[in-house]
Amino acid sequence: MYNRYREEEKQEKELKQAEAETSGEESAAETEATGEETPAAPAEEKDAAGEETLDLEEEVKRLKDLYLRTLADAENFKRRINEERIRERKYAAQGLLEKLISVIDIFDQAIGVETDDPKLKNFLTGFTIINKQLNEILEEEGVKKIDARDQIFDPAYHHAVEVEHDENKEDNIVLEVYQNGYTFKDRVLRPALVKVNKSKKEENIDHE
Repeated sequence: MYNRYREEEKQEKELKQAEAETSGEESAAETEATGEETPAAPAEEKDAAGEETLDLEEEVKRLKDLYLRTLADAENFKRRINEERIRERKYAAQGLLEKLISVIDIFDQAIGVETDDPKLKNFLTGFTIINKQLNEILEEEGVKKIDARDQIFDPAYHHAVEVEHDENKEDNIVLEVYQNGYTFKDRVLRPALVKVNKSKKEENIDHE
């Protein structure tokens, strides 16, 4: 009986030892497996973080460029608006002045009438004073009469309504002014209607 118990104890010890060895091998295997996979996880996370950083940098760059373009567009728009406002203020009276020069034409024709009637002369004297005052107002506003007679024809300031040949004058010289022209600051308010000197050859070509 004694031997049987000893034998059972021996078997029990061997069984426990085998279980301990098996458990150790499994732990070693798990440790070895963990040791191989652990370094891989941080590398993947690092790569993902790097890609995310690059994406953010690209987005920041894109937004910065968009901001600069928007700022430039806003500045250009503001500049154009200011220029338009300045231009509107500068030429605000143009419409009124165009009407006034038509009135000046009437006074110019009136004061050019020759008469021996004393009453009519008094009226013409009054017209002359008014015409002078109107011209002074126009000059103060920046309106100037275009000097056309005996000047070289300039299509920017003169509008030819007739041509004539005068051998005593050079070609393209304005012979006569039918209607005065005016400038308003740096604009042509109305071109002068003129007669221009042309050689006979050129005159024939024009007629053809």
